[in-house]
Amino acid sequence: MKVFTYVMLAIVAALIVLNITMLDFSNLFQGDSLVAIIGIVALLCAVCILLIYRTSKLIDEKTQ
Repeated sequence: MKVFTYVMLAIVAALIVLNITMLDFSNLFQGDSLVAIIGIVALLCAVCILLIYRTSKLIDEKTQ
């Protein structure tokens, strides 16, 4: 499971970089930039979920 979380975190990081390249800083809340911002926020939520999952697995291993 440790490898799974690291692979998923790498994929999420790559997608965040991809979405950052789609941003148009002159019109940040219009068109594709808005979609990119929503994608970045969703991917940051995915990072939080993966880190919570990893922490819970570490706690589970220590309690057994």
